[in-house]
Amino acid sequence: MSLLPVEHAITKILQRVPPMQTERVALPQAAGRVLAEAMVASHDQPPFNASAMDGYAVRARDAAPGASLRIIGMSQAGAGFAGVMGAGECVRIFTGAPVPQGADAVIMQELASVNGQHVRFAEQPQPGRSIRPMGSDFAVGQTLVEPGTRLNGLHLAVAAAANVPTLMVGRQPVIALLATGDELVPPGSRLGADQIVASNSYGLGPLLAPYGRIVDHGIAGDDRAGLTARLRDMFADEPDIVVTTGGASVGDHDIVQDVLVALGVTLDFWRINMRPGKPLMFGTRGKTLVFGLPGNPVSALVTAVVFIKPALRLWLGAGAAPGRYWRLPLAAPTPPNSVRRHFMRAQLVHEETGTALRPIAEVDSGHTSSLAQADMLIVQPEHDPGQATGTMVDAISIGQF
Repeated sequence: MSLLPVEHAITKILQRVPPMQTERVALPQAAGRVLAEAMVASHDQPPFNASAMDGYAVRARDAAPGASLRIIGMSQAGAGFAGVMGAGECVRIFTGAPVPQGADAVIMQELASVNGQHVRFAEQPQPGRSIRPMGSDFAVGQTLVEPGTRLNGLHLAVAAAANVPTLMVGRQPVIALLATGDELVPPGSRLGADQIVASNSYGLGPLLAPYGRIVDHGIAGDDRAGLTARLRDMFADEPDIVVTTGGASVGDHDIVQDVLVALGVTLDFWRINMRPGKPLMFGTRGKTLVFGLPGNPVSALVTAVVFIKPALRLWLGAGAAPGRYWRLPLAAPTPPNSVRRHFMRAQLVHEETGTALRPIAEVDSGHTSSLAQADMLIVQPEHDPGQATGTMVDAISIGQF
């Protein structure tokens, strides 16, 4: 069986992602979610001409140096001056307070000399000085945040300022994880002979959690009956996405593919022209997307970054962007590549000449400590002869949404 090119595999996966579903959530629950509808202002901000500082609201033409103006009142945030300011008059004003009718400038208090109910100023202001005009932040009908944006605290602050209590966001999928292998034991176990500690789900859970609700189903052995029962129970919960790790190759104990097919999974492909991560499976069972990732930890996490994350972005309405590559120079040379595309571990380094990628030489797909040092995956093309220091290359950010 020939190996499927990476781009073809991504295309097949994205074709199976269902149309975005939405839900409305309150602002406190919206952080990290993807906006489904444009956030539009329904009022002007500020809703009135507001003072930008503490001082005195004046008519600019009256406030010549040495001129004495009479203080007729006060305007403060939440309690503006109700009257109309006339010639030779001014109003004590505080930051954020409405500028009184008749005033066209604010002079900071440090430039004022007060004597009882009168005040003089050291300099004459231009009209508009220290005034935030009504609607200068945003105006009615203005789009404040575009759909497809992953919402952070800055977006939610403007939503609150715009008096938007809830937002329409993409519905997050339920993502069910299952690690497989007789050799696996959970962290904290006393290791027996021929056992290793399971780590894949502990990496995949946090990696995929920004996109959906993670349900970890633990570890299943390489027993056909037991694995069948475990996966049948998982499918009974109707998760949106099932991700298994291990048992995806062709060994006598690699039974995950057979069990998935027996349970009604239609496989779209198996085996990708890449390293690490060649034995990747993908298919569907009803509405559920099914990913069978390799068992080696580096392979599992790299394939999740390359294939699952674009699908989840599309699911949420953020755009799949399978080509969301960074373009950065190499801080050290890369070796020649083979027939398979290499997603090479690399560190993002900041040098005097700028930001660059330092390749990590380790290529073992079970070498987790090297992956823990990586920020990026250099995308090394098939048959690449190797590139010199300073060459611009494509890379994928491991942690980027």
